[in-house]
Amino acid sequence: MPKEPVVHFEAASTLAIVVSSHEPLLFLSSDQKVIAASASFCRAFEIDPATLPGRLLGDIGNGEWAMPRLASLLKATVSGSAQIEAYEIDLRRPNRKTRNLIVNARTLDDGLKDHIRLLLAITDVTDARAEARLKDDLVREKAILIQEVQHRVANSLQIIASVLLQSARRVQSEEARGHLRNAHHRVMSIAAVQKQLSTSEAVTVELRPYLTQLCESLGASMISDPARLSIEVTVDDSAVKADVSVSLGLIVTELVINALKHAFPDQPTGKIKIDYSSAGSDWTLSVSDNGIGMPTGSEAPRAGLGTGIVEALARNLQGEIRMTDGEPGTSVTISRRRASVSDAGLPPVA
Repeated sequence: MPKEPVVHFEAASTLAIVVSSHEPLLFLSSDQKVIAASASFCRAFEIDPATLPGRLLGDIGNGEWAMPRLASLLKATVSGSAQIEAYEIDLRRPNRKTRNLIVNARTLDDGLKDHIRLLLAITDVTDARAEARLKDDLVREKAILIQEVQHRVANSLQIIASVLLQSARRVQSEEARGHLRNAHHRVMSIAAVQKQLSTSEAVTVELRPYLTQLCESLGASMISDPARLSIEVTVDDSAVKADVSVSLGLIVTELVINALKHAFPDQPTGKIKIDYSSAGSDWTLSVSDNGIGMPTGSEAPRAGLGTGIVEALARNLQGEIRMTDGEPGTSVTISRRRASVSDAGLPPVA
């Protein structure tokens, strides 16, 4: 007698799980015919559940699920040569918004080669993608706005510096003229800091070009004879957060201004050196000169505004300040160490 054909029936429990799933699911035969679909799938994609059983995946709805690439991947999944994990597709339907979907597929195999089933899980990420794009757009717009504000601030500071310099030329009092020139130098240095930051879109700032440009700006505004005085910058490949770079830049500005004003009163030539190096979270910044050194006793200058600025900035950076005799000149070192030494004092900065 000829053998009776083997008829396979789907387990009622499997069908019940698929139909009642809160996640959009499709239960397919190996030739991609729909055996069952979850109610959530039918609701999500506005498909009459009565029209699904026995239909090919590509015939669902108005044919929008007829995606050759997806069909090819499902066929490869049945054969065991592929597996669909987080495969992204765009579901396009006439007169409706395109839906961004993520598809995962698994085979259900009961041991018989001719009874392999496919379980498709579909996740709609349309809204999540739209929110992510909106967030990215807002971040870009904010970055552009901040950059524009920084650019305008730098321009405004340069205008203020010009006004201060013009005022210094007009006043009769030598003391007032000195104060106005000091203010001009500080504003110009801050303008240089802002200009450097306004041209950078990065979250971190590379210190070598940053401090080099800053010192070039200071030299251009304060050194009348570059053959007599010079500023040398030596920095490793360190990059720091933007706010840290501002603090370091202002510290360098105050110490360089102080050295230019007081270190070389009668010397024919002189040099100021800025060094910065880091190792992990530890770093060292030093500003040294080969000038006359710090006066002592009654000739020592009183601590001024610059001293307070540097001390506050160093404290904010968790740095320790140390002054040493450069023999010749003076060296001010600010360092951050895990086991740092006590503050050895800071020379008065004008």
